[in-house]
Amino acid sequence: MLQVDSVSSGYGNLHILHEVSLQAVDKEVTVIVGPNGSGKSTLLKTIAGLTSVYQGNVSLGGQKITKLPPHEIAKMGLAYLPQTESVFVQLTVAENIRMAGYTIPQEEMSSRLSGVLNMFPQIERYMKTRVQNLSGGERQMVAMSMALLRKPSVIMFDEPTANLSPKLATQVLNTVETVAKELGLTVLLVEQNAKRALEIGDKAYLLVGGRNAFNGTAKELLNHQELGKLYLGMKTTEA
Repeated sequence: MLQVDSVSSGYGNLHILHEVSLQAVDKEVTVIVGPNGSGKSTLLKTIAGLTSVYQGNVSLGGQKITKLPPHEIAKMGLAYLPQTESVFVQLTVAENIRMAGYTIPQEEMSSRLSGVLNMFPQIERYMKTRVQNLSGGERQMVAMSMALLRKPSVIMFDEPTANLSPKLATQVLNTVETVAKELGLTVLLVEQNAKRALEIGDKAYLLVGGRNAFNGTAKELLNHQELGKLYLGMKTTEA
């Protein structure tokens, strides 16, 4: 569903990614991990059309999307939830939902909203509440609802559990897994809790210094003691 081939990208003259490749398919959670400053968020932004691409290609569903404007990429079925500013905090939940669905035909809006509320029933009671008055976990649910309303084929999460309590973080990651397995979407996940992310992931990519350092199954990376200890801060168990 999503293919990144030897992409080098950055911001203007600031070169961040160096010949990075990635492949993600539907019904799977592809996890992107690495130390701070390794280019994880830049990779998601590159896929979403928010960086300068110097070489390589990005394809979505077999169609080249390299250097397309972000709104065109979004129309092709890509949803991107950045770490910050993923919701309009001054607006109510209902207004956020309306903003997300402005391109959806009116006759489809009701059924789509019902589907979203089936997944996040707790946000229905906050429809008239300004998002700034919600907790971090509730805001994340609103952001996910806005993305899923558009029925994307690929959804990218950048640090969805940042600043959340362990209980809420677990709830959010469980929802991320549900999005892939039950809704059949292609999910890319950048997550600060590498161990937990790899536990729910199918494929895994490790970025170090803006380059691919590992790709394989999430379980393989989770059990790779040297890489886990060196780059992910994961404790190893003695044999």
